[in-house]
Amino acid sequence: MSGAVGLKDVAMRAGVSMRTVSNVVRGTGRASDETRQRVLRAVAELGYRPNSAARRLRTGRSGVLSLAVPDLTMPYFAELAAHLLRQAAVHGCTLLVECTGGRADAEFEIALGRTDPLVDGVILSPIALDDAAVAGAAARIPLVLLGERVHDLPATHVMIDNTAAAREATEHLLGGGRRRIAAIGRQDSPNACTSGTRLAGYRQAIEVAGLRYDPALAPPITGYHRAQGATAMRTLLALPTPPDAVFCFADALAEGALHALRERGLSVPRDVAVVGFDDVEEARYTAPPLTTVAPDKQELARLAVAALLGRIEGPDPLPGTPPTVVMARHRLVIRESSGASGRRYSTASDTIG
Repeated sequence: MSGAVGLKDVAMRAGVSMRTVSNVVRGTGRASDETRQRVLRAVAELGYRPNSAARRLRTGRSGVLSLAVPDLTMPYFAELAAHLLRQAAVHGCTLLVECTGGRADAEFEIALGRTDPLVDGVILSPIALDDAAVAGAAARIPLVLLGERVHDLPATHVMIDNTAAAREATEHLLGGGRRRIAAIGRQDSPNACTSGTRLAGYRQAIEVAGLRYDPALAPPITGYHRAQGATAMRTLLALPTPPDAVFCFADALAEGALHALRERGLSVPRDVAVVGFDDVEEARYTAPPLTTVAPDKQELARLAVAALLGRIEGPDPLPGTPPTVVMARHRLVIRESSGASGRRYSTASDTIG
């Protein structure tokens, strides 16, 4: 198509009104999933980009958003950041990606927008910030939070149901006849909400199955990298009765566990079944391919960017307004590492609050 592509062109290609295209691109209004996908497909096919220069003149906004995650060397955050970059571009925005290292001071500086004065709003995955610090930041700049921890303040939190996802992963192992199921990912820090929610789901599943929770089968770890997964797996294999399955709270941990099992000459899944969490690209190429919980990263990105733009363009929330929790879908992707076919779980997105 020659010339500049406008809303009218996208509307004609998608077979919808210009208002519907505007609502989908801006993340406002209501549209069915089928309509939204049709519009976004037309946007991509035509190469449409909103006129950000005109928007700046009209609104005084820069069109610059900021994303802060704990660790970009973790594949999950790298993949999520890529989805967020694409989603920001759909809205004609620039996304600055920053790494906090999980440090409270770095999270606070970015959450306040101090690292770039042009930033209109921030998407933050906090680890160390307490409620008071997050509330102080949210009062200064539009803020959307990612992750499992819900702060008691008027902000939007975008996440999946981690407890349900962990329960479903553990139920899958139980359904394959495994009974001594270990968990790799337990962290005892009070701010370790990922660990807490996923451990809760794991415990729910084994206790409903009539099994007793054994802390020895959930050794504490210090991080969610491959090395910690391998170390924890070696600890589990040294038990008088080693596990016959292991649920890892991240795919990186599962990759480390698979390495430790290969060291011992054990077969996966014959000797030990393994399930991960995150469905990063590497999960398809491990030996054997990894069964894993797949958060809908594209939907997480869409919901987070739409929520932030709504916060930027809308009125400030009143003090005392409860947090809004927006749930994205997840599903269990069954591959060879768990050694059993089973129910494929999926949850729909929902908004609470």
